[in-house]
Amino acid sequence: GMYVEAERVEARDGGYFFEGAPVTRSYGKMGKSLKNAVAPDDMYAEYGADTLRLYEMSMGPFDVSRPWSTKDIVGMYRFLQRVWRNFVNEDTGELRVVDTAPDDDTRRLLHRTIEGVSADYEGLRFNTAVAKLIELNNAVTKVAGAGLPRELATPFVQMLSPLCPHLAEELWARLGHTGTITYEPFPVADPAMLVEDGTLVRYGAPRDQANMVAFLCSPAARVCRSSPPTGPSAPSTPPPSASRGSPRTVPASSTRA
Repeated sequence: GMYVEAERVEARDGGYFFEGAPVTRSYGKMGKSLKNAVAPDDMYAEYGADTLRLYEMSMGPFDVSRPWSTKDIVGMYRFLQRVWRNFVNEDTGELRVVDTAPDDDTRRLLHRTIEGVSADYEGLRFNTAVAKLIELNNAVTKVAGAGLPRELATPFVQMLSPLCPHLAEELWARLGHTGTITYEPFPVADPAMLVEDGTLVRYGAPRDQANMVAFLCSPAARVCRSSPPTGPSAPSTPPPSASRGSPRTVPASSTRA
C-alpha cells in the first residue's frame, strides 16, 4: 500500500475512506513522507496557542504513544471558552467574579483538585491534571450563575497557568493583580477539606523522593493531627517516586491505503 494525506481521509460507517476507496489507519510518528504532518501554525491560527498547548498536554502520558486527532482539539477549545464565560460576561466584558463564599461541596472539590493537580504536575501527568480542571470547571459552571466566587477563581487561574499561560495572565490581570502570575506560589490544599470517612492520605514527591503522610481526623471537629496510621491498614512502604525522564517525541496517526 501507499500513504495518503490524513486530512483528506473521511471517517464514516465505522471505517475510513480516501476518495471513496477504503483505507486502514495505523499509528506512528508524524512526517512529510507519511503525509500525516500537522502544522502547528495552522492550529495556532484557528484555535490559538493556549488551545494547542492544552490539547498536547491532554493527549496522554508522555512516555506512551499518543495518536493525534485534530478534531479532538475542539474539545479543549470549548473548555477554555467555558472558563472564559465563567470569569467574564461575554455581552458586557465585565468581570463576573464576586466576593461571596462558595458552598461546602464546591469548596471541597476545589481543595481536592488543588491536591490532585499539584501531584499531577509534580509527576508530569499533565493529561490527568487537565481532566481534574475540566471537572472543577464543570462544577463551577453550575454554581456561578450569580457570579464566580473569588475563592474559586484565584486558585483556578493559578492551576491553569502552567497549561494556558496566555489566558491565565489575562484572567489574572482582570482579577486585579498588577504583576505576572508566573511567579505566584501554587495554591495549597486545606487538609481539613480533604477528609473522607475520618482518614486522609496524601502523597507528595518533593525532588526525587516520594513521601506519604497520613492524617487521622475528626470529621465533626475537622481537626487533623499528623499521627501516622497504625494497625493492619497502615501502609508498609511509600509509593514509588514519579519518573522524571525526558518526554519522548509525540507520535501521531497516519493513514495508509
